[in-house]
Amino acid sequence: LDPIVRLALAEDLGRAGDLTTDATIAPNTQLKVVIAARKPGIVAGLDAAAYALKLVDPGVRMVVEKPDGSHLVPGTVIARIEGPARSILIAERTMLNFLGRLSAVATMTRTFADKVAHTNARIVCTRKTTPGHRALEKRAVRCGGGTAHRYGLDDAILIKDNHIAACGGSVATALERAKAYAGHLRMIEIEVDSLDQLREALPLGPHAVLLDNMTTDMLREAVAIAGGKVVLEASGGVNLDTVASIAETGVDFISVGALTHSAPNLDLGMDVV
Repeated sequence: LDPIVRLALAEDLGRAGDLTTDATIAPNTQLKVVIAARKPGIVAGLDAAAYALKLVDPGVRMVVEKPDGSHLVPGTVIARIEGPARSILIAERTMLNFLGRLSAVATMTRTFADKVAHTNARIVCTRKTTPGHRALEKRAVRCGGGTAHRYGLDDAILIKDNHIAACGGSVATALERAKAYAGHLRMIEIEVDSLDQLREALPLGPHAVLLDNMTTDMLREAVAIAGGKVVLEASGGVNLDTVASIAETGVDFISVGALTHSAPNLDLGMDVV
């Protein structure tokens, strides 16, 4: 959190600080403001927003009314802030940038999660995150009711189509090499795009199989073939119109890159009271 927020403040304040605030606001001016929703959604990013305010001026008082994960309707007060006007105005845009972006991720996640609530499937995010903001965006997914896929390249083995191609096109070869490399605590998932590849992978004992761009009929058959012996994750072609039918096939997880790469900013504002 610390380096991300410091960088955001530095790119806004540059070398000379907030010229407008310095030019127009007397140093002793006090201000009371609220951060409020202008559109419905799920709030996330309050930790980043509060830390930005603290770095600008630790003496400003911020009281959170709706913690991360809370449902918002237009007009919902998320937080109340009181203190030196200069400090609040300096921090305003950085705070709202974090809140708007991360609340967007949480809101989209909740929309997807609600679509599959009648099933046992879970919505998961991917590594398609804003560079440098992965920790914040993956936490926002959790605030919206989703969960995380692997965090990065270093915490699990995910054999994708290009890895298989580089292994001569053999699912078995890729899996055998991965199992020889990994320790007993290291998860191994392999991506397959056909039922034949799934049948080839299962005897080699992957922990999970990613079913890529399969039709719902193929997904149902894949669930039957796996017989509950391996975790199944569906990916590709997932949107709000298709996610429910995908979940109803019986897969365990559905990965949605759009949660972090296409969530539209949630409209929030800071208003003087």
